[in-house]
Amino acid sequence: MSGKADPRPAGEGTTSRARLDRGRGALGPALELVHTGRAPTRAVLTAELGVTRATAGAVAAELEALGVIRVDAHPTAAAGSQGRPSHRLELAEDGPVVLAAQVHADGFRAALVALGGRIVATTPSCEAVDADPAKILSAVVEAGAELLLSSGRRCVGAGLAVPSAVAEPEGLALNPLHLAWPVGAPVREIFAERIAAAGVEGPAFAANDVNLAALAEHRHGAGRGARDLLCVATGHRGVGGALVLDGRLHTGSSGLALEVGHLTVNPEGRPCHCGSRGCLDVEADPLALLTTAGREPGPEGSLLHQANRLIREEYGDPVVRAAAECLIDRLGLGLAGLVNILNPDRIILGGLHGTLFDADPERLRAVVAERSLWGRSGSVPIIACSLGHNSLVGAAELAWQPVLDDPLGTLGG
Repeated sequence: MSGKADPRPAGEGTTSRARLDRGRGALGPALELVHTGRAPTRAVLTAELGVTRATAGAVAAELEALGVIRVDAHPTAAAGSQGRPSHRLELAEDGPVVLAAQVHADGFRAALVALGGRIVATTPSCEAVDADPAKILSAVVEAGAELLLSSGRRCVGAGLAVPSAVAEPEGLALNPLHLAWPVGAPVREIFAERIAAAGVEGPAFAANDVNLAALAEHRHGAGRGARDLLCVATGHRGVGGALVLDGRLHTGSSGLALEVGHLTVNPEGRPCHCGSRGCLDVEADPLALLTTAGREPGPEGSLLHQANRLIREEYGDPVVRAAAECLIDRLGLGLAGLVNILNPDRIILGGLHGTLFDADPERLRAVVAERSLWGRSGSVPIIACSLGHNSLVGAAELAWQPVLDDPLGTLGG
């Protein structure tokens, strides 16, 4: 035992411990604030948490000790500002990561994603999807595990995005229509088994890709700040939708809410995989654009890539423009119905829908306004998604959630 006296005044150590004990309940909310960019400084963190400066300082110090944030040691005041300068809070550059994976009709991709939705590393997109989910999930986990090994980073979990409704609580892919997987494939169980077998640490999750895109956009992208956010997107095949209510992803009683792809927008239209006709799923996806424009899908890249390129490079062609306008009108009809039912305060569009919107935003807004009660007031902003690989980032959010809920319990070891 050292014979040196404690230099702190009597009781100071006890006071510091008491502040930290009070603040530990705020560790998760504090980390989420920094994670989503809503607390760039310790002063903002103090105000958002509703705690004292001392408690906020203890919380920030604990998160820094856990290796997830960095606190600027030498705060500087912003130009023209008054009062005491505040310490800046930044996410740790070398902090832990999660393994994120996405499977879609044209392939799969794996990535490592840090806090803040930052993609640290990613594999090239693979363009082969086996009809056996176990084989493709083995391949995607193997690719992700190689990324993780080469990075040397600590992993705290894994998330998977799939183009199917995922039933809760079992984690079954109920309608993987565009993957040729069996109905009810236990994707979460298979993914978790492969993650464990690869030696990847942390829990594993799986969910619908558009739900995850909406979650990512709400936390880090075009949906940030929205209270009731509607996301509609078409990726490689089909159309999906998602709803964030009061900051939480709305998935319904068993994970199956917002199957917007099967809204009928053209009663005499194309046969749909679900057995109906003229669903948004087959009237407003990349294949629908290519066929309406009289273009045969080719082997060069995914259907999404081909459709996006057609709009961006050949929109001046009258046939291409007419095809795009047809899809915009179908999409607008579907959005109008959703606006009438859900009354969102923002709509974000992903994949090809974002490209179509960028090509002719006023046409889409006009269709929604004409066909919807709430749209006529002009109070429903429509914008394109802003994140690249937002389903991957959303899959990462699944894996980050336990850390955001309990940073000390998940990272303290």
